[in-house]
Amino acid sequence: MSGRRIAVVSAGLSNPSSTRMLADRLAAATVAQLAERGVEAEVDTFELRDHAHDITNNMLTGFAPPALETMVNAVVSADAIIVVTPIFSTSYSGLFKSFIDILDPDALTGKPVLIGANAGTARHSLAIDYAIRPLFAYLHAQPVSTGVFAASADWGGHGDDVAPLASRIDKGARELAEAIAGRAEAVSTDPFDPANYLGEGRSFGHLLGGLAGE
Repeated sequence: MSGRRIAVVSAGLSNPSSTRMLADRLAAATVAQLAERGVEAEVDTFELRDHAHDITNNMLTGFAPPALETMVNAVVSADAIIVVTPIFSTSYSGLFKSFIDILDPDALTGKPVLIGANAGTARHSLAIDYAIRPLFAYLHAQPVSTGVFAASADWGGHGDDVAPLASRIDKGARELAEAIAGRAEAVSTDPFDPANYLGEGRSFGHLLGGLAGE
């Protein structure tokens, strides 16, 4: 099975940022899960803060500068996407939404997506399901069931004892890996390959001979 490519989009504003830290951990866990399934994967990570001015110019002019166009093409052509945004005012960041707004509305159709988000307090954890997931549903993408939220306490060892951040990351990564592997197997099956419906060692001659009563 050929290698898969995962695009990681981090919408953090600071450098370094907990948004990027969560994105990196989700990507590493997904690659590890794919490796267990015999699937090689490479990761391209993009910081939206590096393209903030170009994203704004694209929204104003309708044209993407070369660096932004390269990044967008890499994201929409990937086999799967991991997106992580900080939560501001109970929803995704403006920079994250601006990036989504410059994409072609059909660019993410059928694309497996693992959603991550972070904020200072766990009170914002529901933003994944009431704000971010509907956004990708509208774009006809295929978000996996588990969204991974990280509050500040999750990084300091005082987070959720029932479902620690590490276990949530592993669960989301496992679901994304399963989605990627499933798509890879579907694509590798050629509906026009006679072997797929004649059987191993068979040919059209065998089939025609059988129909003629050979």
